[in-house]
Amino acid sequence: MEVIRAATAGFCMGVVLALQKLDELVESGSGRGAIYTLGPIIHNPQVMAAYAERGVHTADSPKDIPPGATAVIRAHGVPLGTQEDLRERGVQVVDATCPKVKKAQLLIEKEALQGRMLILYGEKSHPEVKGLLSYARAGAFLFDSREKLDRFALSPRKTYCLAAQTTQDRETFDLIVRDLSRHKECDLTVLQTICDATRQRQEEAVRIAREMDFMVVVGGFNSGNTRRLVQVVTARRIPVLHVETARDLPLDNMRNYTKIGLTAGASTPKEAIDEIHSTLAAL
Repeated sequence: MEVIRAATAGFCMGVVLALQKLDELVESGSGRGAIYTLGPIIHNPQVMAAYAERGVHTADSPKDIPPGATAVIRAHGVPLGTQEDLRERGVQVVDATCPKVKKAQLLIEKEALQGRMLILYGEKSHPEVKGLLSYARAGAFLFDSREKLDRFALSPRKTYCLAAQTTQDRETFDLIVRDLSRHKECDLTVLQTICDATRQRQEEAVRIAREMDFMVVVGGFNSGNTRRLVQVVTARRIPVLHVETARDLPLDNMRNYTKIGLTAGASTPKEAIDEIHSTLAAL
């Protein structure tokens, strides 16, 4: 069996920076009190379990972080005002928000201050999206499909800005831009907020998959960018399987494939990808 592994598989820059900040806190002991992450710092259960063993706590809400502790802001970012609220309660804050997410927040805030309503392509339950929406002071409309966007009535009396969750599918976003550009009577500014690493990862996954019998995508089942990789491959009618660890591989069913492609989400550690790679190569 031949296994073709994507060069872009694994941690992105934002994840690397976030974990570096958390590692420095844990190893140096420079944090004040107990160390918490506000939500999972990245969407990977195995990584979070490893940090829990090192004494890092995960808080579901800012209220769960006690005064005197240290809070690490997740790579996905937090809603506007959250960091200030934590500091006012006596919590030391370490901001590990991905620079790409931070840029998207500031772009949306800039447009909102000019009175533009945000039209956001993203997942309602995703923490990054909740943060982005908090910067839309002039109002927002959130949608997760072109069909839902079709039900939104644009008004020529309002001004808008269009943005996307940083890990969304670039190809779909380009179609959305095309759809909205038909409303020539509306004042619409398009913000390019999808991360280049996301686009490159998706493009490489599709390119590899076209030559494969089967595709394996590795990453947390709660990882939005990993699920997006599965979606862009599936859209090309190519068989694909989403797994978290090598234990999830149905090995007996995979022995008949001669060429398998392998990629991974931006929050997937190299060790997990290596293990699945060696497991597949040994078939």
